[in-house]
Amino acid sequence: MAYADMKARFAASPFRARFKLSESERAYLAERGWEVIRSQAERIVRERLAPAFPASDGRQTPMRGHPVFKAQHGAAVCCRGCLAKWHGIPAGRPLTEPQIEYATQMILDWLKDKAGDLSGFPRTPSLFG
Repeated sequence: MAYADMKARFAASPFRARFKLSESERAYLAERGWEVIRSQAERIVRERLAPAFPASDGRQTPMRGHPVFKAQHGAAVCCRGCLAKWHGIPAGRPLTEPQIEYATQMILDWLKDKAGDLSGFPRTPSLFG
């Protein structure tokens, strides 16, 4: 299921709907660029969600500290319980590569939706591209 299909469900949840990006978080996204943010999001998913039984599951995702953490809560990809309840990805077994990509894309789509137009923020050019 795509983010667009889930957006109304997230908006209807008082908990999910309360997550917003601050101006400093929007600036962070603009400065780093979407390629870096994708890499960071994927690493977080692999480390914190992909194991069959993640450490501190249900409490492993902070509420703040990185825009990806807010996106995980806003898009219900913060723990294995939410992945099961909201996205139908069962707990108790490692995430597959397509499931990792799905969770990563859900985070990115939430961030892009909430970030809006970032063209007014400075962008640090990449040294590699």
